[in-house]
Amino acid sequence: MIRKNNEGATTPKPEVAAPRPRPTSIYWFTWAGAILMVVWLGYVILLRTGVVQAAQATVAENAVLSSILPADSSISSLPALSLANPIGPVQRAADLHTIIPERPRTAPEKYVVEAGDSVFSIAQQFKLKPETVLWANYLLLDDNPNMLSIGQELTIPATDGVLYKVKRGDTLDSVAQEFKATADAIVGWPGNNIDIADPKLVADATIMIPGGQREMRTWVVPTIWRANSGANKSINAGCDTSGAGAYGTGYFMWPADNHSISGNTFWSGHLGIDMAAAMGAPIYASDSGVVVYSGPIGGGYGNMVMVDHGNGFHTLYAHNSQLVARCGSSVAKGQVIAYAGSTGNSTGAHLHFEIRYLGAFVNPLDYLN
Repeated sequence: MIRKNNEGATTPKPEVAAPRPRPTSIYWFTWAGAILMVVWLGYVILLRTGVVQAAQATVAENAVLSSILPADSSISSLPALSLANPIGPVQRAADLHTIIPERPRTAPEKYVVEAGDSVFSIAQQFKLKPETVLWANYLLLDDNPNMLSIGQELTIPATDGVLYKVKRGDTLDSVAQEFKATADAIVGWPGNNIDIADPKLVADATIMIPGGQREMRTWVVPTIWRANSGANKSINAGCDTSGAGAYGTGYFMWPADNHSISGNTFWSGHLGIDMAAAMGAPIYASDSGVVVYSGPIGGGYGNMVMVDHGNGFHTLYAHNSQLVARCGSSVAKGQVIAYAGSTGNSTGAHLHFEIRYLGAFVNPLDYLN
């Protein structure tokens, strides 16, 4: 195109440059191929470097071995492993039973008394103190371990303490004080289900007082003294001992051939020991003395013999199947006075044996030779 200037002359119009072409796919493929080539060359260089280093290490190792081993030595390969019996896969039978870990109890459970049971043995079975079992079953046993009978259903607490039925007007502090425990222990026991944010006792609810204790009503046969002993008689149902009688040595022998404890031992609720004795086994006088009682008696003792040894000591033998010693007679140490049985409240044949000194109960195990 021709354009005129001011003087009328014509000048050519400047030409516009053509647009730059955009890169094509061939362009990008070329660059990608170049990049891949560079990466591949780097990999080959690194690989060859590793091979060279490994070869150098092998040469160095061979040089070390050559310096250590003698010139005529050679490295032998291990012999081939041969097995008499081929090793096959180990088969294991599937066990469908899952072992559940034992968790501590928080609630009481029931237990039915069986033959041979005692309050002490039941407590041991549940890892409790015998007082705990006795306190939890007051309406059934009335604090008397001798009232235990086969078939009774006992309540077994989950921990040591007192199982208590809340009365109207009870508070945490009053209950804790009554049973020598703490309110925190009562609230903190999971089985009581007491709201920590608002701790209150609900009337007629049964709660556990961990570590609690109470006075126990003791059921025992009163001590019976021989005539002219210088002591007041506890009861008047004893034998006529107006005649002269034997005196003890103060040293006691085992009154049964079996010298093992079969049930209750000596504790606050059981002021004697229960010795293992088969039905009809002989029972011996533990020391010489006068028989001040021989016959059936209440309190769960069954057929009982009591001997006054004339030196402040008394011995008592209960649950006998048959009595030999006559009321008011003198007996010698080691003399057969009865035969073992299970009369009275008893879950099996055994001997309930007591030693008393000046009317007080002492542990027979401290005196038996």
